[in-house]
Amino acid sequence: MASRPDTDNYLSLFLNNTPLLDVRAPVEFTRGSFPGAENAPLMNDEERHRVGICYKEKGQEEAIRLGHQLVSGDVKARRIEAWKRFATRHPEGYLFCFRGGLRSRLTQQWIREAGIDYPLVKGGYKALRRFLLDSLDNLVESSDFRIISGRTGTGKTRVLQQLPNPVDLEKLANHRGSSFGRQVTPQPSQIDFENRLAVAMLKAHHLNIGPVYLEDESRLVGRCALPEVLKQKMAHAPLLILEQPLDDRICIIRQDYVESMSADYMRRDGEEAGWLNFRDYLLGALDRISKRLGGERHRQLHHLMKEALALQESTGNAEGHNAWIQALLQDYYDPMYDYQLRQKQGQILVRGGPDAVIEWAKANTAA
Repeated sequence: MASRPDTDNYLSLFLNNTPLLDVRAPVEFTRGSFPGAENAPLMNDEERHRVGICYKEKGQEEAIRLGHQLVSGDVKARRIEAWKRFATRHPEGYLFCFRGGLRSRLTQQWIREAGIDYPLVKGGYKALRRFLLDSLDNLVESSDFRIISGRTGTGKTRVLQQLPNPVDLEKLANHRGSSFGRQVTPQPSQIDFENRLAVAMLKAHHLNIGPVYLEDESRLVGRCALPEVLKQKMAHAPLLILEQPLDDRICIIRQDYVESMSADYMRRDGEEAGWLNFRDYLLGALDRISKRLGGERHRQLHHLMKEALALQESTGNAEGHNAWIQALLQDYYDPMYDYQLRQKQGQILVRGGPDAVIEWAKANTAA
């Protein structure tokens, strides 16, 4: 493998989806890393903890000596093999540790001794993270945003994905942005969400043209919080209002939150456990808004939902869910959305169905 220089061209790394080998400990990786990064640590959590204590009590030299004792023999050989596999799979990649210092240079040295020259990211995780945070602030300030809004069930995410230059906040957060929005796979950490968002904004700015389209979201998408500067900018951005007939909205909600979710749970957990977990998800989502619904309305919807679940379980027919979906839309989500829309300060650019909104956006891309 030909030798490549170390890099501090952080923009190029993210725009090109460059494979990154994160050699920090698993606990550091779990706290936050970068899209597409893989964790193959120099030290595991326990080893890192012991070396950290040694460093504080006896200094760097003793800590390095302890590190070499802990990561030696078969342990060292297995870790080198993991790095070699990554380097072979990703000859265009780079490795990094926290600051681009001791751990990444030692990893680089051991891989080189095993016959592979592999470059590192100068400044490591800390420099990459700082670059993304600074870029995100600057891009939010300078970008022209347009917000696709509309009542619950109008299919905003489906339309967003067909617009020029979209940034899908719900996809980045792995959550649909409501009480019912949880997915079968966990959400990213807040740091991971911010890093994903920054990378998406960099791509929207450098690889595409025209305004950035975002879906209307509250401050929290599940447990992932939008940066305050972005939320403020979105609050004043021009709006595209997506409208759909009630029957179509009921169908979209049923497809997304009942049919797709039940299939996802059963695919993950098997038929029996998956069904029970889906049932818990759906009833739990309703329970989370019980106080806002009020006791009597919650009881009525809970009864309708349980009847629909029983019908779906026994026959496979999900249309029994239409009753509670319609009631929840008309009595809860629609009044809430109409109130929120009246508070918005952005100019309404277009109102209409999916085709009208998409055609308008494409016709006004360069505006």
